[in-house]
Amino acid sequence: MSRNHHPNLWPPFTSITTTPPLEQVVRGEGAVLYRAEGPPLIDAISSWWVTLHGHAHPVVAEAIAEQAAKLEQVIFAEFTHPQAERLAERLAGRTGLERVFFSDNGSTAVEVALKTAVQWWHNRGEARQQLIAFDGAYHGDTFGAMAVGARSLFSEPFDPLLFPVTRIPWPHTHWNDEEVEPREQQALDALGLALRTPTAAVILEPLVQGAGGMRIVRPQFLQAVEQRVREAGSLLIADEVMAGFGRCGRLLASQRAGITPDLVALSKGLTAGFLPMGITLAKEAIFEEFLGTDPTKTLWHGHSFTANPLGCAAANASLDLLEVEPEQHEQFEQRHRSRLERLAQHPRVQRPRLCGTIAAFDLVTSGTQGYLNPAGKVLRRLVRDQGVLIRPLGDVVYLLPPLCISETQLDQCYEAISNGLEALPASDL
Repeated sequence: MSRNHHPNLWPPFTSITTTPPLEQVVRGEGAVLYRAEGPPLIDAISSWWVTLHGHAHPVVAEAIAEQAAKLEQVIFAEFTHPQAERLAERLAGRTGLERVFFSDNGSTAVEVALKTAVQWWHNRGEARQQLIAFDGAYHGDTFGAMAVGARSLFSEPFDPLLFPVTRIPWPHTHWNDEEVEPREQQALDALGLALRTPTAAVILEPLVQGAGGMRIVRPQFLQAVEQRVREAGSLLIADEVMAGFGRCGRLLASQRAGITPDLVALSKGLTAGFLPMGITLAKEAIFEEFLGTDPTKTLWHGHSFTANPLGCAAANASLDLLEVEPEQHEQFEQRHRSRLERLAQHPRVQRPRLCGTIAAFDLVTSGTQGYLNPAGKVLRRLVRDQGVLIRPLGDVVYLLPPLCISETQLDQCYEAISNGLEALPASDL
């Protein structure tokens, strides 16, 4: 039985007129979503990359329930609380970034990083206004985050209101790419030229541009970027909203890449997908420039639910799980590899790539590459009919499952995609 669109809901990133009515999910368990109508679905994309350990994980659920019976919320500008202190201490210890600023989501975590970087220079009495970002980036949907993201149909109505940003090519690569080094050098040359202008910060998504198409770069490129940023005396911001918390095989993607940012934006997997929360990590040297009796040096930024105790409890429980079973995220890439190697033999698969829990490829189609390519939507429907939820980014197909997914379930995901590729109509190629 079909459903109409709910008369009161306005779903995100959805063209209502051209999208079938949304299905209702009534329960989740592990890697599986249970619908009000129809059989269960394997959630192969972690419900927009947030469900880290699986749906309704009892450890995280119990931690939230226990905290809710003690303290659900307190104004963080007046008080601290044990969950926030424990979380901050753990993140600082695991990352070497000593200061933790809490916010509400990924976009706000990026906004805090941008504002902190710009004001840091202001507090030092230096006029550095230039921000440098990379082609194809996505950093969120608030105005500052949109400004440093790639201009697209998502930002077009607001482009006149967005501040200018200098953009550098993103030399993304894939398996058997023999031409990556010249592209990397071109990007580094462009970055070096741009950094001749006094620059407040360079912002990047370490290792993987997520919404931009799961576009992966090599660690050595990011190390060369950091070297040039240091030589220019600028700050380096890592947007790890998607890539953090084991998604790329280490707690932070920047750790796997071998770089040390000055500021890091975190969200999504931070609370294992249970509650909205964002964090911006900063080096102590950044924090110190906001000290003193002059009120103009204060970072005047905050959110009503800053360091919400329930969110902090969820994040601590999630970190517990990551620390107890590190092999789940550290070895996940090997689980993908053999399966992706087989799938890569399909004639409709090109540019396969892999990083940690993220496996991706581009569809071979005759249409224009990009988010509006219709083939991905057709494949999504074909795969869902086989019990697997994917959400291609136009012609980019990816898997980013919860860490708890079983071997059988992962096999089903790859088999469903393979069958879907076979069933794709020729008109969609």
